[in-house]
Amino acid sequence: MDIPDISGGTDSANTPGDTNDAGDAGGTAAERAREGALPRTGGGPATGTGAGEPLAGIPELVIISGMSGAGRSTAAKCLEDLGWFVVDNLPPALIPTMVDLGARSQGNVARIAVVVDVRGRQFFDNLRESLADLATRSVKRRVIFLEASDDALVRRFESVRRPHPLQGSGRIVDGIAAERDLLRELRGDADLVIDTSSLNVHELRAKLDAQFAGEEEPELRATVMSFGFKYGLPVDADLVVDCRFLPNPHWVPELRPFTGLNDEVATYVFNQPGAKEFLDRYAELLHIIAAGYRREGKRYVTIAVGCTGGKHRSVAMSERLAARLAADGVETVTVHRDMGRE
Repeated sequence: MDIPDISGGTDSANTPGDTNDAGDAGGTAAERAREGALPRTGGGPATGTGAGEPLAGIPELVIISGMSGAGRSTAAKCLEDLGWFVVDNLPPALIPTMVDLGARSQGNVARIAVVVDVRGRQFFDNLRESLADLATRSVKRRVIFLEASDDALVRRFESVRRPHPLQGSGRIVDGIAAERDLLRELRGDADLVIDTSSLNVHELRAKLDAQFAGEEEPELRATVMSFGFKYGLPVDADLVVDCRFLPNPHWVPELRPFTGLNDEVATYVFNQPGAKEFLDRYAELLHIIAAGYRREGKRYVTIAVGCTGGKHRSVAMSERLAARLAADGVETVTVHRDMGRE
């Protein structure tokens, strides 16, 4: 994984250099932007009606920076989970262009987060110029600076056995000192400075949620997946439900050709003793679990519902569970992994 385990003093294999922090999410966003995934409504740069006026439809901008190993990747993933369009390692000179693309997206990209690390004086000069350019256009932007003590950063680099990106032929502490000196001005201009020295991942996410989630409760997304035990458990399941306590419609000749999506099969399944009670009780349990997941900052959950072949009982139960979750405010996707496999 590429989020730092701040509590244990370890960043991931990608974290110390932060060259790939939040790489999957941010890199994909950058590729989508380059490929024109952001809709364009005009040919020229997005501008306001006059000097100093906000751009029409301009997205909110957050710049994530700070010390290498302090948790930039965790911050990026947190904002992405909150619905921000995250771009990792975007050259600072391209930040205004990214904002223009967002302004042309017809509201589809309302919030952009850019992860930058400053590894050279020219890089820093470009960032300063970009921020000045955005200020002249009244772009609403915030800078998050992630900080950590020298001791904490040294422990994290040593735990993953990678050099600091600025240490050269020196020691880790030399690289940290060089980076602090390079980032001193940016830290002073930051809107939010977070010291992660004594924070774990969940505590850092909670701080960012408090700043950027607004009044809305963090969104939880669920995948309800039916499957057949004879084909194996889904490897990505967080919770597993076993429906094999119910009679199998496979042994009812007139129902055998159909699936749990068929009304007759679903009626047969839920007319069995214990079926409705199980659905009600498990839905209540999921309500409690979902609330806990939100409190802990967990954004995604996969619920696997199994029967023997993944065709009848598990499919019918998955559909009903998904409907209950959706009614409870959980964004839900239903997948029938093994249906039609027999």
